[in-house]
Amino acid sequence: MCGITGYIGFQEAAPILLGALKKLEYRGYDSAGVAVLGRGQLKVSKAKGDLSVLEERLGREMPEGTLGIGHTRWATHGEPSDVNSHPHVAGRIAVVHNGIIENYRRLKEWLEARNVVFLSDTDTEVIVHLINYHYTNVSGDGGLFGAVREALLQLEGSYALAVVSADFPDRIIAVRKDSPLIVGLGKGEYFLASDVSALLAHTREVCYLEEQEITVLYRDHADFFTGEGERVIRTPVHVDWDTEAAEKGGFEHFMLKEIHEQPRAFTDTLRPRLKRSGTGDYAIDFEEISFDEDETWTTAPRIVITACGTAWHAAMVGKYALEHFTRIPVEVDVASEYRYRNVVFNPKDIFIVVSQSGETADTLAAMRFARKEGARILAITNVVGSTLAREADLVLHTWAGPEIAVASTKAFTSQLICLYLLALKLGRARSRISGNDYRRYLASLEAIPAQAEELLARKEAIQRFASRHFNKSKVFFMGRQFDYAVSLESALKLKEINYTHSEAFAAGELKHGPIALMDRDTLAVTIATQTRLFDKTASNIQEVRSRGASSLVITWDGEHSFDTITDEVFRIPKTEDTFSPLLSVIPAQLFAYYCSVLRGNNPDKPRNLAKSVTVE
Repeated sequence: MCGITGYIGFQEAAPILLGALKKLEYRGYDSAGVAVLGRGQLKVSKAKGDLSVLEERLGREMPEGTLGIGHTRWATHGEPSDVNSHPHVAGRIAVVHNGIIENYRRLKEWLEARNVVFLSDTDTEVIVHLINYHYTNVSGDGGLFGAVREALLQLEGSYALAVVSADFPDRIIAVRKDSPLIVGLGKGEYFLASDVSALLAHTREVCYLEEQEITVLYRDHADFFTGEGERVIRTPVHVDWDTEAAEKGGFEHFMLKEIHEQPRAFTDTLRPRLKRSGTGDYAIDFEEISFDEDETWTTAPRIVITACGTAWHAAMVGKYALEHFTRIPVEVDVASEYRYRNVVFNPKDIFIVVSQSGETADTLAAMRFARKEGARILAITNVVGSTLAREADLVLHTWAGPEIAVASTKAFTSQLICLYLLALKLGRARSRISGNDYRRYLASLEAIPAQAEELLARKEAIQRFASRHFNKSKVFFMGRQFDYAVSLESALKLKEINYTHSEAFAAGELKHGPIALMDRDTLAVTIATQTRLFDKTASNIQEVRSRGASSLVITWDGEHSFDTITDEVFRIPKTEDTFSPLLSVIPAQLFAYYCSVLRGNNPDKPRNLAKSVTVE
């Protein structure tokens, strides 16, 4: 997730672009840049680091011109650096981009065969060279607009683009596919941004671009076109939000916004890796990992995963998934323990390290220990260019986008997506999954983003339940297998932002201690998605209710096994039992959020906690 902005009008563009980027910086803070068109020349200024670095640079030499585009970056392809920063330029054309171009490697090879020289490691540079190629060679009478349309026909993936050219100083061309883009309407000036928050200082009249819609912004009007080039009429929308609410997309808190961003995070993490052929067959394509060339993946006797906090809970889900699909023994360790244990280590093991930030001190120390022992390291992280990403041998980026709230939500579920894809790919490579089952599992994964959207539409039921139970003094989460792993994360979320004494345990351990704590002041939340264990789980629910505890069960749509033995049932869309954590954790996240708000807490900034633990 990056932020893009644009301006065309009668004012100096650079200060307006900089102000908009300040409102968009939450979307990415690895680097930033602007391209301003003045006196027939494009003047580009960009810098690695947060926006203050660019601001200082512009303070020394502010480019003059009344047309420009800007960008604040969350790195996906290519580490944070000056050269990888946007805008990217080819010839007399500049582009800023939010999204991921899935086929950029093929397009880059195609362009290099035509003597195009690339300067950066980004997927975005492919776009500007592609537009320039069509503009220079084949666009004919279509000019810049025609070149952009020709380039779009070759792009696969998600994008919001803003394009300017020194040959056309009277316009900005912009287009979106799967990434947001908004046009702001002024008097003698027009604005462009990824988020309405960047526009409200200048206008309250906006047009939200529709999917694959193209707009051409002039100083006195804007034209809108379908992807096929047919003109359409757009009616502006008046925005009543205040600026703070706009930065959060209309949500009260970033945490709630990020919970709702999970379907998009699922899609962005899945799409570049989950391929479907014209015949309907599915495949997993990891550009980052070559299963065919590296026999470690098919011969390793064991998998070791290490992480901390929420990432450790993702690793627990990964353990169940990897063992289920690959039949390889998997060991999961808390990194803060692993680094000090006298571990039994085999250099032939697969060693996986999980961290949202890529900067967690204990996780980095565990990775470095494993490396000294000869391990090959696979990192799963959300931050391109992080220490973990730089030092690991292989990296799977989760592409969840920046996560502002301290309590992790979309980063956790995006880590699960990576672990599931890895488990399925490895299981297939080891001939542990049949072709039919493989296709079925991948089709189920592809459906998860839409199911998450459907689930989020039911959030009011969780809100009502939270309003009745937010003041419980004790909350316990229990489940079996995958449900136990989700219980661990669910209890942590409530603990982090509601300051409630919450614990999780494997449901089969109820009578080995936890049942002694059950009374009328207790809420017991049971996650029940492992169908073959329903009878045993039902017995556990009856045991806690007989001690006076309130009870909530999270289970599948259409499942009524628990209706008569619990106070309330919350149902989630049906998928494979093994994939249930991707959906079952969402109501637990919502429950923690609503409890926190009802208690008057700030869920975005819980006391005593930081987003990343970079010291012991």
